[in-house]
Amino acid sequence: MEATLDEAPFVDFGEDSLFPYHAPGMRRIEGKSRGDLRAQVKLFVPRVPGVYGMLDPVGRLIYVGKSKCLRNRLISYFLPNNEEDKAGRIVESTAAIVWECQPSDFAAWMREQSLIRSLQPRFNVQGMPKRLKPVFVCLGRSPAEQLYTARNEDPKAIAWIGPLQGASRAGRAVEVLNRLFQLRDCSSSTPLGFTEQLQLFDIELRPGCIRHEIQTCLGPCIRGCSRKAYEVQVKSAREFLAGKNDEPIALIEKQMLSAANNLQFEQAVVLREDLRAIEWLSRRATDISRAKNTYTFVYSVAGFSGQDVWYLIRRGHIEGAVAAPKTNAEATQTQRLVRRWIDQDYHVGTKFTARPETLALVTSWFRNNRPELKNTLKPKYFSDGTCAD
Repeated sequence: MEATLDEAPFVDFGEDSLFPYHAPGMRRIEGKSRGDLRAQVKLFVPRVPGVYGMLDPVGRLIYVGKSKCLRNRLISYFLPNNEEDKAGRIVESTAAIVWECQPSDFAAWMREQSLIRSLQPRFNVQGMPKRLKPVFVCLGRSPAEQLYTARNEDPKAIAWIGPLQGASRAGRAVEVLNRLFQLRDCSSSTPLGFTEQLQLFDIELRPGCIRHEIQTCLGPCIRGCSRKAYEVQVKSAREFLAGKNDEPIALIEKQMLSAANNLQFEQAVVLREDLRAIEWLSRRATDISRAKNTYTFVYSVAGFSGQDVWYLIRRGHIEGAVAAPKTNAEATQTQRLVRRWIDQDYHVGTKFTARPETLALVTSWFRNNRPELKNTLKPKYFSDGTCAD
């Protein structure tokens, strides 16, 4: 039987396509006790950005993390009185530590997320509170589309945003939005249809819930609307996911105010939580929409030991990374390469390939580090010859 990722002995982190320098290689230390491991960390782990992994006694990777300063972060695992914390539980299961240096905090963060996604270490993905697990909010499942959550992007969906942190909050937002847009939330196995579809026999259909009766669903399960009417609502939901429709927020605010004025305070509290959920999703949708519309540039990141990196970002997706030029000859060569990247259409070419999973990471990074936008070079910078000067 083939071993799963969690059961297989760990070999290495694998290739890093966003590290444009000579591969730094993975380093490893082992210890027979907590004290031994701590001593090894102090002796061998450098004070630089990077990613690290914890291995259990049989050599399985159980946790991946990152830090601006690897030594300080790893030493923190051995602080006294942390046995009950997650860090304490991780180190109690650890027999070896591996690490890989990265040129910057941004590089380490991108590498960590990629490794968690591909390797799925036990302590990263198991026992994690549901609200912290990555989730995607999708719109799809024809013939009557609905909003739903998924652990990965659904290639059959007509629209989606993610990965988002907060499955519970995303689930509540989806529940509220399906209600406001009058979209179904029933199982995909439920027979669906529209008023313009003919029936062989005149059979009275019964809804599977009361949502159609209370006017929070158009009722495709009982052919309660036309396809055109349903598609109007689907279009509105799609615009919300694109950050272009804030009508649901205004509607919930109006309902909450009405409930408060009518002294229906319990209902107002419920609506307030509904509002928080859809406002959170709206902000994420707006961030991602902004990234798709404006985040096409070269992001210049200074690295330790002169390992500066230019990240090629198109519509919020990282498509590649190149070493920042240091001489006139390197500048000319790099400018030529970047121009070739700029001239390519979206998802075209073999050297530069969009990584969809980086969209949410890039938007989150610049949302939390707004000053970093000053370190971006717009396409015009390369088209007017400035770079070669």
